[in-house]
Amino acid sequence: MSDLDDLPPPEIDHPGRSHGRAGASFAGEIVFRDVGFHTPRADILHNISLTFAAGRITCLLGPSGCGKTTVLRLAAGVARPTSGSILLEGREVAGPGVFVPPEQRNVGLMFQDYALFPHLTVLQNVVYGLYALTSDDARKAALNALERVGLADLADRYPNRLSGGEQQRVALARAIVPRPQVILMDEPFSGLDLRLRDRVRADTLAVVRETRSTAVLVTHDPLEAIEFADYIYLMRQGGIVQQGTPQELYTNPVDSAAAQFFASYNLFSGTVHGGQVKTPLGPVPAGKMADGTDVDVLVRPTAIMLAPGHEGVEAYVRESRFLGEEQRLTLAMAGHDETVTATLERSAMVSQGGTHRFVLDPGAVHIFKKP
Repeated sequence: MSDLDDLPPPEIDHPGRSHGRAGASFAGEIVFRDVGFHTPRADILHNISLTFAAGRITCLLGPSGCGKTTVLRLAAGVARPTSGSILLEGREVAGPGVFVPPEQRNVGLMFQDYALFPHLTVLQNVVYGLYALTSDDARKAALNALERVGLADLADRYPNRLSGGEQQRVALARAIVPRPQVILMDEPFSGLDLRLRDRVRADTLAVVRETRSTAVLVTHDPLEAIEFADYIYLMRQGGIVQQGTPQELYTNPVDSAAAQFFASYNLFSGTVHGGQVKTPLGPVPAGKMADGTDVDVLVRPTAIMLAPGHEGVEAYVRESRFLGEEQRLTLAMAGHDETVTATLERSAMVSQGGTHRFVLDPGAVHIFKKP
């Protein structure tokens, strides 16, 4: 085995069953420089530049068809860019006259459909690809990886006798066992039910942290991206719309569509007058936007609060829904045809059918010039 066996993994506590720890890898950086990908029928990527920083978990986030899976395929080497170049640890692996095949890039892959071989056992699936090791060393490495994901006792089973979560953990073990510099994950949790998805995702995150590999996750789920990633590239129609930490993208969206991709909003239209925009919940500051500018005003449900005394704007509570720690209200407001959604804390619950006054937190409002 390599000297990597002597590197101690970080001490991380995990709830529930105690598994082994994944061996550490040397993380690699992937850089896209003006990369385009075109087919005779469509332009899939439009000269994008991005960096998957070494040791960082990066998420490619966006709706179906935006090009995020294509980016992953290009990084893996299963597709070739039609323009631009791709570098792995400073070495060009794709570009004009250059193409390094996937097996020479030291990347691990996890797919949405798991891609397990049905005729091979769990252990054989994980061993597959460790052709550089002796059979004994490959078996030992595969068993260690299965132990880390809690499946060592299922090594002799076939995939069709595993649950969806177990199959996904086999795919994770197979991805980490070669100690890749980069782990590429294409919507690996989307086929799992919600409760199982949270558990498998948390365990995957812990394993990825332990390996110290560079990780890239493709997803269309903004909550998954926020929970999993250190850094996010938000994609739309083959381009990068915005990039930054989860907090940066959530609190400072670049446009109305980006904001609504991450959270639910009440959407109002208005025109700037005197540095303000009128809304059914009262005026809000328009920042540096000039008077006469037509704008969209996005108000988070959590920005609407019960008003003390006679402050705020009156609204009729058309519907009230108990959500455990929160309450969701559907409000009808005078002079506004559409209902307004508000989310209150449990301590501020109100009953359905009553009339109350509400105020707006301007710090949770986004204003964008109409396109």
